[in-house]
Amino acid sequence: MEWSFCITTPARNQGEMAHTCRGTINLSTAHFDTEDSCSIVLTSGARTYHLKASSEVERQQWITALELAKAKAVCMMSSHSDDSGDEDDETASPADKSELHSTIKSLSLKLDDLSTCNDLIAKHGAALQRSLSELDSLKIPYESSEKLKVVNERATLFRITSNAMINACKDFLELAETHSRKWQRALQYEQEQRIHLEETIEQLAKQHNSLERAFRSAPGRATNPTKSFSEGSLLTPKGEDSEEDEDTEYFDAMEDSTSFITVITEAKEDRKAEGGTTGSVDWTSSDNVLDGASLVPKGPPKVKRRVRIPDKPNYSLNLWSIMKNCIGRELSKIPMPVNFNEPLSMLQRLTEDLEYHHLLDKAVHCTSSVEQMCLVAAFSVSSYSTTVHRIAKPFNPMLGETFELDRLDDMGLRSLCEQVSHHPPSAAHYVFSKHGWSLWQEITISSKFRGKYLSIMPLGAIHLEFQASGNHYVWRKSTSTVHNIIVGKLWIDQTGDIEIVNHKTKDRCQLKFLPYSYFSKEVARKVTGVVSDSQGKAHYVLSGSWDEQMECAKIVQSSPSSPGSDGKQKTVYQTLPAKLLWKKYPLPENAENMYYFSELALTLNEHEEGVAPTDSRLRPDQRLMEKGHWDEANTEKQRLEEKQRVSRRRRLEACSRGCGTEEAEKEADVYVPLWFEKRLDPLTGETACMYKGGYWEAKERQDWHMCPNIF
Repeated sequence: MEWSFCITTPARNQGEMAHTCRGTINLSTAHFDTEDSCSIVLTSGARTYHLKASSEVERQQWITALELAKAKAVCMMSSHSDDSGDEDDETASPADKSELHSTIKSLSLKLDDLSTCNDLIAKHGAALQRSLSELDSLKIPYESSEKLKVVNERATLFRITSNAMINACKDFLELAETHSRKWQRALQYEQEQRIHLEETIEQLAKQHNSLERAFRSAPGRATNPTKSFSEGSLLTPKGEDSEEDEDTEYFDAMEDSTSFITVITEAKEDRKAEGGTTGSVDWTSSDNVLDGASLVPKGPPKVKRRVRIPDKPNYSLNLWSIMKNCIGRELSKIPMPVNFNEPLSMLQRLTEDLEYHHLLDKAVHCTSSVEQMCLVAAFSVSSYSTTVHRIAKPFNPMLGETFELDRLDDMGLRSLCEQVSHHPPSAAHYVFSKHGWSLWQEITISSKFRGKYLSIMPLGAIHLEFQASGNHYVWRKSTSTVHNIIVGKLWIDQTGDIEIVNHKTKDRCQLKFLPYSYFSKEVARKVTGVVSDSQGKAHYVLSGSWDEQMECAKIVQSSPSSPGSDGKQKTVYQTLPAKLLWKKYPLPENAENMYYFSELALTLNEHEEGVAPTDSRLRPDQRLMEKGHWDEANTEKQRLEEKQRVSRRRRLEACSRGCGTEEAEKEADVYVPLWFEKRLDPLTGETACMYKGGYWEAKERQDWHMCPNIF
């Protein structure tokens, strides 16, 4: 049998070990075992090797050789450890610590076995010598006497060998006990280092918060809030000075960030080149609809809305003490103080998606479904523009909580949201516009705290229908990620793909939200997309950023490019000059002290008469936080959450009277919404809550007897 091993001497530190050749086995930490008479099981870290010898004798030779090599490796490790000084203070990984515990335990058991064998050999050796002495004193024939003499000599040799082995075992025992104590000290040191590291991170978080507060109150600071955020943001373009920390997590640069290349040409040349082959859609005829779609003059509203709220107070908070035990948990199940919130509920944040409703009002007048798709795509992207500065968490609504937005006079729409589930948090939303469209959705928020970042995954389909044309669009939201949760400046990114489908015409729009990368040449927060018809023919290219604006360019010709160095082939789209679809409204003055709320967001929690008693505007802890009374808001939040738990227990007790415990628990979690009902969505095949009517009629009568008492 021939085996080929790369047996390494112990490295001076873990950094050197990382650069050994592939398949290397460090014998100082390896473990040997036997399965049968000819097999050897060699375990090194997480890897296990099963080896087979040709005979039992050969297997024993290999075991002996490997054990000797391991002993030498351990000795060399010990000498390096003694000489290395402070250089050896590397932080052990959890796997190393687990292996160390296992090794110490195994060694302790082997030492007990050796000690037992030592006692037995000494005992039986002494007994053998006594027996031989007794035989020697007896009168026996000469022939037997000679044989006894030979046995006595062999017994003497055996005793000498046994004594040598016993002395070697004693030496080994002392050496093992010495190393065991050293390993125990090393493990204790690593545990202390871990505790010290946690305390250091906590102190860094406190210092960072103090520095941020000092910066905000420093004289001579830039007065333009937008400019200040841009300069201090972690999303600084490559080549400029940036203040990001070393712990900031970035996505890898995407070399193939888009699957197409756009070439802009003059309109006259393209009309000649296309020869009327691009379809019946005429770019010039659509200028009235697509050009300047977002630059809609805002007329004076009939009702004067508020333009400011109380400034956000400066409250310090030990973030690490709250978050360090929450890694991997569902965010909605973690009791969080209002210090992490903004004074709006999730229902109000959902209603904020309607800020650029005029895009849909314009889309009503499109005669071409692909042009209409461009505006719908711009609307879907515009809903993320409010999130760029808004890293605070909205209030998780109480079960049965509602929020209405009755703005027929100035926005031409009515919106109603209801919290239909608490675990997981789920909200149903319905919007009716007098301009000829309606929108509905049921969004379930799934979120996970990952240590350095927070992932927020909205689940559920968004439906948009235009009454005149019957075009029915369906899409889903992308994933939001909040970075630098513990240390560093918080920033948010949107990533993933969104597919918008017109289920009447089968037109599609593929939108791609590119993840931010410090090393990428692309602009931050970039969004690209292509609008195609039912045959898969591309008609428009979309481009822009989810926090600023979106443009569309009509495709007049497409052709495949030559394969690149990576062998991939991209499509080259020849387009007309781009037209602006949507541009973000500027933030109000002093927005940085008002949670970066937009003009619409400032009005959402404004007190209104006649709303349902379950409306978010009437939520006391949220109102106290908006006024700046955060301590009272925290107390009130705890009261409301306990009240909600009591209500659930009552439902559970009521259900348990007529059914089993498990069935009762399920029934207690099944809340029957007041204004929405579960229906099967024929387009997605999913069951979702849809508006069943009655709310606006109840408001007109001011009859709210059916509403639960949740506040």
